[in-house]
Amino acid sequence: PDDPQVFSTGYSPKPDLLEAIQEATDNAVKSLPKAMSPDTGISLAIVTTSSLYDGQASPSMVVPAVLSSASVYGKGIQNLVGCTTGGVVSSITNYDLANFNSPDGGGSISQKQPKSSLPVESEGLPGVSVTLCLLPDVNIKTFHVLGEDVPDDVGRVSKESFKSAIGLDNFGGENNGDGSEPVFMLIPNPAFQNELDDLLDGIKYAYPSSSTFGGIASTVSSLSRARMFRYDASDPQCIQTLADGCIGLAMQGDLEIKTMIAQGAKPVGGVYRVVSGESSTIKAISLDEIATLNEKEANEEEGEEEEMDEAEQAKAAAAQQKAMVPKPPLAEANFLMKTLSDDDQSFMRKALLIGVERGGSMGRTPSDLKRLAEGRGHRFTVFQVASAGMKDGSVTLPLGSVDLETGTRLRYYVREGDFAKKEVEALWMGYKKRTLEETMMNSDDGKGMFTPSCCMLFSTLDRGTKLFGGKGGYETSIASDFLPTLPSFTGFYSNGILGKLDDTESGSLETMVHGSAAQYVLIGSKSRRPIYSPAKAIWEEEQAAKKEEEEAFDTSEEDGQPTDRTPVILEQRAPRSEDGELVLKRREIHSGRALTVSTVEWSVAEKTATPTSVLEGYMWDKETEVDRFRERVPLQNLVSQCKIYTLDPSKPSPRDWIGSVRHAGEGGNFVIIPECKRMEPTTGSLRKRYDVAKLTKQMTLAGAPAISINCDSVLFAGSLDDISKAREASSSAALELSTTESDGVVVPPILASDLILYPYQLYKLRLAGADAINLVAGSLASKDLLYLSKIAQSLKFQTLVSVTSEVQIRAITTLSPGSVNALIVSNRDLEDFNFDMTGQQALDLLKSDAMKEFHAKHGDDLPVLVEGRVGLIEREDENGETSPEQYLKDLKDAGACGAIVAGTLASSNADGSGMSFEELTAAC
Repeated sequence: PDDPQVFSTGYSPKPDLLEAIQEATDNAVKSLPKAMSPDTGISLAIVTTSSLYDGQASPSMVVPAVLSSASVYGKGIQNLVGCTTGGVVSSITNYDLANFNSPDGGGSISQKQPKSSLPVESEGLPGVSVTLCLLPDVNIKTFHVLGEDVPDDVGRVSKESFKSAIGLDNFGGENNGDGSEPVFMLIPNPAFQNELDDLLDGIKYAYPSSSTFGGIASTVSSLSRARMFRYDASDPQCIQTLADGCIGLAMQGDLEIKTMIAQGAKPVGGVYRVVSGESSTIKAISLDEIATLNEKEANEEEGEEEEMDEAEQAKAAAAQQKAMVPKPPLAEANFLMKTLSDDDQSFMRKALLIGVERGGSMGRTPSDLKRLAEGRGHRFTVFQVASAGMKDGSVTLPLGSVDLETGTRLRYYVREGDFAKKEVEALWMGYKKRTLEETMMNSDDGKGMFTPSCCMLFSTLDRGTKLFGGKGGYETSIASDFLPTLPSFTGFYSNGILGKLDDTESGSLETMVHGSAAQYVLIGSKSRRPIYSPAKAIWEEEQAAKKEEEEAFDTSEEDGQPTDRTPVILEQRAPRSEDGELVLKRREIHSGRALTVSTVEWSVAEKTATPTSVLEGYMWDKETEVDRFRERVPLQNLVSQCKIYTLDPSKPSPRDWIGSVRHAGEGGNFVIIPECKRMEPTTGSLRKRYDVAKLTKQMTLAGAPAISINCDSVLFAGSLDDISKAREASSSAALELSTTESDGVVVPPILASDLILYPYQLYKLRLAGADAINLVAGSLASKDLLYLSKIAQSLKFQTLVSVTSEVQIRAITTLSPGSVNALIVSNRDLEDFNFDMTGQQALDLLKSDAMKEFHAKHGDDLPVLVEGRVGLIEREDENGETSPEQYLKDLKDAGACGAIVAGTLASSNADGSGMSFEELTAAC
């Protein structure tokens, strides 16, 4: 099938409920594919909101607000389910296009790419998650059932009667979907737990092959009341906010789910057998010596067995001998507790957990973790003891949860964070192994590998940071590591989860309520229809546009025609203020008038604004470029991506660009810093073929202490990709050089050269891998300079400022010391972007009173660099001879410590009029 299966999730942490709903829904809608027609509808919406909003706004506002916000997409939402929660699970679409690699041969994104979505787990904080689903060929029905509606005599009523009782008349027959059994998602209210077992039994009775999953609605505080949300477009009156019963979602058709549950329980002690018991009550147990020995050997092979000294070994041996004697389970638990660590003892005093072996699970792998990693599922189902007999020492598991027989194996468990982490990792290793095995087994029918479009996580409130410690988000981060191209995460923290332990179950235990666990639900297409990834779709659009632009650019070069980046030819001088600076206006967004012709209204351009200088036009084009980026990725999402990026230890941190320049200038050396630049707006292309990675490698091998990359796309035809490519190329070149150089090699840090007007651009540069940034003083007011420099500091950037006049130097002088890390004195005229080919502009600025005032405040040791035709400009020496070397000497004598060169290096490669990097360095 051509139509993709789509799950698109939006998240917002805003403290105002309606604003958070608006933002989350907008983000989800933006990540949907374009609606093919007005009849296209959103099949399903899954909405979760933090219960912390209860005191601020009525929960009854949630459903109407989501419906309204999503109404811009086709027919809008057709079905909706959701609830309040003590913790929201969601995700943010990752639009960090700069770090995507080319698709591999199979059409998927390379494994080196960033994750398609960035999962979020927000525990006990305000937050809203909205997931919008497009599910072709899936029949969907929502329902709401109260406790009194559920028949308590399941098996004695007909299947049709049960379906009718819970609101599923005529659902699940051969005329629905493709005839397959449905999938159920249930969200019960906490007060519904008494009737929940009857509902689960009834669903299994009416739909024998169905799958059920879900979580019990929750709240942050016990003072709040859990609410559930439901909407059905076929019933205009069904806009519900409910406080009782259970809401359900039934789906049938082109849908496949896979579920896994992590119990978070660590086994302690040996393996026991039931000696005496009935129903769910255990009266006497004894140690199963063979099973315990097998378990111990398996743990020793895996290195999981804790080392014990002789005294501890003797104590354990005595405990094992004593355990072989039949005794009440409570007495054995008290004895076992004495052998445990303080933390495990503390837990066992609060709650007693017993795991009952699942049918057919003994096999060849007794170790719990190894079984999970092999994809064979849990060996034991863990229950919390419901009651204990103080007189006879018996224990009773939750009523109806299990029917124990003599000889049934069991174990004691405790909850422990480190083991729980290992269990989650083993679950996902097992999932990958099973998926590969299933793909190989089904290779003949051409069905292909199961590819999920969404991962739902239902985790109980006692997990998260309470169990794992540290920062939140552990459970979704592991899932994201194993499924980096997954487009969407959603779910919530619950008061309990519903479902089977896993898809490998071969015993008699069915869907049940787990009081402390986490459930992963992977949803995909049964027919293997394509899975839509908004991140990949945007990336492909960007690549196509970039390719088209490069082809057009190359064609114009070969034809000798001027490109669309030819600078503005000014008919008259640009207006200037009293201090001689250019008067700059921001672009006019609205410049037209309405004109009515017949029944059609047109907008006719009138007095269209034109820039008065190249800099002004440059700024207008840059503002338009940033607006396009913002439409695709809002600032808040970009900031979130940066936060996640900076916390990821595998991502690079900004390096010391200034320190590298200072080191190269030790001993009075004049430092040459090469700049990679595709073109100049006044002269056109600098090279016939521009390969930033190749150039960076050449400069690194030549010993460049630092590098500048012009990444502007408006006038200089650069891109953010250039920074990422340069960083990777310089690192690999330095590594190559280090194998032959005994002194070691420092990777040259990268300066991003761009016209920066907004903080948004700084966040983009941080994700691209820049180490330092360059601000153009002539384009920024003093307050903007201060603001952008502070944002840069927060992102750990070093800030260089480019100046072309004394007025600009004095504006920078007013900033507090430390705001600026270096100054760049330029020979460029910002009015027409031509260069002063005499080089006198830079020399005058270096010797000016404004420069002396700057050094007096910011320090004499603050580096001052020069840019603009350095290496091409020639000056006359005392003998009357002109040479580029003399200009270098004059700059050094005037106080410059180095120069950033671009055109000179390009000219040396093209016509020989310039100087190579090695020649420039030698001339200094």
